[in-house]
Amino acid sequence: MALELPLAVETHGSPPGEDVTTFLLLHGYGGSAFTWRYWTTPLARRGHVVLVDMKGFGAAPKPDDDAYGPHDQAELIHRLVVQRDLRNLTVIGHSLGGGVALLLALRLLAEPRPRLRRLVTVAGAAYRQDFPPFVALAHHPWITSLLFRILGARRVVRWVLRSIVHEPDRVTRTQVMGYAEPMDGRAALRALIRSALRILPPDLDEVVMRYPSIDVPTLLLWGREDRVVPLWVAERLAAELPDARLAVIERCGHLPAEERPEESLRILERFLDETEAQG
Repeated sequence: MALELPLAVETHGSPPGEDVTTFLLLHGYGGSAFTWRYWTTPLARRGHVVLVDMKGFGAAPKPDDDAYGPHDQAELIHRLVVQRDLRNLTVIGHSLGGGVALLLALRLLAEPRPRLRRLVTVAGAAYRQDFPPFVALAHHPWITSLLFRILGARRVVRWVLRSIVHEPDRVTRTQVMGYAEPMDGRAALRALIRSALRILPPDLDEVVMRYPSIDVPTLLLWGREDRVVPLWVAERLAAELPDARLAVIERCGHLPAEERPEESLRILERFLDETEAQG
């Protein structure tokens, strides 16, 4: 009997199968499946879509423990893949989810029977870098708790979103609500803080040395003006991954799938078509 995992999972499109592409989508820090609202339906027309709220985020359980690091998340998602026997996988990760996707790819490629077909990292974490203010702030839990208590989740989220997109005035109320609603409550704030405290894997240098073993077609999709995970991360990844292609969207910040949904989707679908044709 499969053990219940502290994840929230929703599926769309065709049932999974050997000849069906499965798209596994992982959100970023403070995010949820809401991140992928513009991509979900088009991808569902291509195959089986699995949207995951990682442990501590969105609708996922938020247990009072310390297992909130990227390796912890990658292990849970790997268990989900094995439990559901998902194959022909295209793993898509944004920001923190991009870092988790890299760790998941290393786990999947170590299996005797291949499951991973493609990898997509959207403004994904990969190397040591300066923390953005909203992550650095969470390293001071009492300040973070005070801000949420005084300002409320909606105001904090509005400030964060406006600080990470290229055009702050285009942040909408729907966007703010979509990110803020799952953050209400003590358990959500605790999970947010513990995820920030463990956001850098302790063995990151060893993990980075293994990136060249990720030999599947990989799309690196970035906003030119990303101030959270800067473009140099993508450029270094493009140089280290054996089969990577970099696509940069102009006048775009850290949220390509939301700031430029049509353009980012066109780039993704072109990558899917090209790699499908390659066999």
